[in-house]
Amino acid sequence: MTAQSAAAAARATVYGYPRQGQNRELKKAIEGYWKGGVDADTLRATAADLRRANWRHLAEAGIHEVPTGDFSYYDHVLDTCVMVGAVPERHRAAVEADALDGYFAMARGTQDVAPLEMTKWFDTNYHYLVPELGPDTVFTADSGKQVAELKEALALGLTARPVLVGPVTFLLLAKPAPGVAAGFDPLTLIDRLLPVYAEIVADLRAAGAEWVQLDEPALVQDRTPAELNTAARAYRDLGALTDRPKLLVASYFDRLGDALPVLAKAPVEGLALDFTEAAAANLDALAAVGGLPGKRLIAGVVNGRNIWVNDLEKSLATLGTLLGLADRVDVAASCSLLHVPLDATAERDIEPQIRRWLAFARQKTTEIVTLAKGLAGGTGTIAAELAANRADLASRAGSAITRDPAVRARAAAITEADARRSQPYTERAAAQRAHLGLPLLPTTTIGSFPQTTELRTARADLRAGRIDGAGYEERIRAEIGEVISFQEKTGLDVLVHGEPERNDMVQYFAEQLTGYLATQHGWVQSYGTRYVRPPILAGDISRPEPMTVRWTTYAQSLTAKPVKGMLTGPVTMLAWSFVRDDQPLGDTARQVALALRDEVNDLEAAGTSVIQVDEPALRETLPLRAADRPAYLAWATEAFRLSTGGVRPDTQIHTHMCYAEFGDIVQAIDDLDADVISLEAARSHMQVARELAGHGYPREAGPGVYDIHSPRVPSADEAAALLRKGLEAIPAERLWVNPDCGLKTRAWPETRASLKNLVTAAHTIRTELPTS
Repeated sequence: MTAQSAAAAARATVYGYPRQGQNRELKKAIEGYWKGGVDADTLRATAADLRRANWRHLAEAGIHEVPTGDFSYYDHVLDTCVMVGAVPERHRAAVEADALDGYFAMARGTQDVAPLEMTKWFDTNYHYLVPELGPDTVFTADSGKQVAELKEALALGLTARPVLVGPVTFLLLAKPAPGVAAGFDPLTLIDRLLPVYAEIVADLRAAGAEWVQLDEPALVQDRTPAELNTAARAYRDLGALTDRPKLLVASYFDRLGDALPVLAKAPVEGLALDFTEAAAANLDALAAVGGLPGKRLIAGVVNGRNIWVNDLEKSLATLGTLLGLADRVDVAASCSLLHVPLDATAERDIEPQIRRWLAFARQKTTEIVTLAKGLAGGTGTIAAELAANRADLASRAGSAITRDPAVRARAAAITEADARRSQPYTERAAAQRAHLGLPLLPTTTIGSFPQTTELRTARADLRAGRIDGAGYEERIRAEIGEVISFQEKTGLDVLVHGEPERNDMVQYFAEQLTGYLATQHGWVQSYGTRYVRPPILAGDISRPEPMTVRWTTYAQSLTAKPVKGMLTGPVTMLAWSFVRDDQPLGDTARQVALALRDEVNDLEAAGTSVIQVDEPALRETLPLRAADRPAYLAWATEAFRLSTGGVRPDTQIHTHMCYAEFGDIVQAIDDLDADVISLEAARSHMQVARELAGHGYPREAGPGVYDIHSPRVPSADEAAALLRKGLEAIPAERLWVNPDCGLKTRAWPETRASLKNLVTAAHTIRTELPTS
């Protein structure tokens, strides 16, 4: 096909779409089902309505081929576990008794059975459930969900493409099941898994699929020759099937590197590649392998992970370069639109001109359609759209809100000494022990306590004017008093104020810093039914006034025990926001760090002796390619130290991380130079404690003994057993006792019971320790 005919064939498509609905209808239906107020048929009907609404919107916007199978009640990797029969033995009875309840049990656990481990989806804030596999795993095909959703879309008269997690990525994401001997590699199961995928794609073909998309984002990471050979063999075998649809292999989030020639040579009909700035090397690499003659290329030129309007002319130039490198070039976002909010036009509180800089899922869909039209018909067919786009880009570039000379001057004056504590850890630790007087195995929580319906109602009433500021503050004071009283009665050693005034650990701070924009409806799925509203980082950052001092000092006035000050760290403030794309991330991180430094210093001056600066996103934001990591970790760890480097030696600095693969960043954790770190460890059975010990981590650590992402209450014996595992790696004088994460999403009854058991476990283990 000539470049001209390839352009004429250009079509618009997407890989996935937000699942929740305009008003988070899916979240409400699922949580209603869990509470018994919504039955299974109503939940299924709500989900079907949302799928149909998404497909119709996409089709009406001009998307030529809609995705199916990307919709999920909880997580698409969990859906894949069900699709290939990878159900852990402990969950089989529940799944066989009731497929829906068993599915949620795998995700959330029950009082008697632990859930699957959960971690971050590559370098995003989306969490997936980790498949558990072993040498005895037997895969079986269950294409019911995929076939049913394809038929729903076809019944609407739409062209539809089922989207599956690819077999290589599925195995690379998996972990050995509990009890499986160390050293087992799930990728060795590829020969068992491929026949199951063959059966599923055949079922989809029989149901009317012309194309099936197999997502292989794991191939954008550094892969060994053996892993690449496995990928080559997998697609050689799937490509050799006779009864199958056309196969499209998709990658995203970064460049493919050595995997690109492997997939280019594979006997599949198409590839989908990321051509945004993060993966710009894909273009040169594609040309180097001779392109994709005879194949379809879907070009991801619209950023599917950030919310700024696309530079249409730049994207058209990229698309034009790609013509001639494939038999057909289609246009898409760089990844699923799951990672952005639904519709920017709903943000009525953002000034209209600024709102024109923003592109959520619906606006990105329009951009994709516009680019496909321009590629097929020439720029004259989209002249008006190009002119409007140029005006929007110029408006943002010239806006005064993007640059603050005072902030930039302060950042430029940073010295190396600013990012260092005044004394080494050994001297600080002695000063802190003398100052705080804590017992061995001190107990604490991560920060937040349950956000009750009453608290959310109070915030809504304040916004709506149904109560005044004084009434709202009275409610917050009462909640803090209850939280402090409970912690004292339970016997916790280092207390928190519970964060009742905070809507979200990032949004709360963003609303008090210059340079940030807050949304009202910009919900994005984090995991399951947990949705967040990432703020938008639009300009230079500063802190006009203290943000947390007032409530922290009020809580401290209610108790003689130390109360932690609670802040969100600079990397997490970036990772869980939509960041500006007009300057290096490290520059923005330093601005946030300086604002937080002011807050840390004010907390200390007000008498706060323990200050926690959370960095749960440090691992999440780690570049997918090893070559890119040193530069990132250098500015990321510097930003944390810049936030915390100005305090006295006897002020104890904590940090917190959760739901990530910590083994990749143990040296970076060390480089933070925090006095105490708390980490998720319950679902992974203290794996992180062993990783810290293997590194020789010299400071204090609290690997979690209470999985807060499950409604089950861990017994005191269970928590004590985890503590004993922790003590095998970390000596008692450096081991803390805490939950995995904050308690915001939990209910009070389970929180009370779990924390009482946690304190009991700590007391039990203290009696087992040798006396000096």
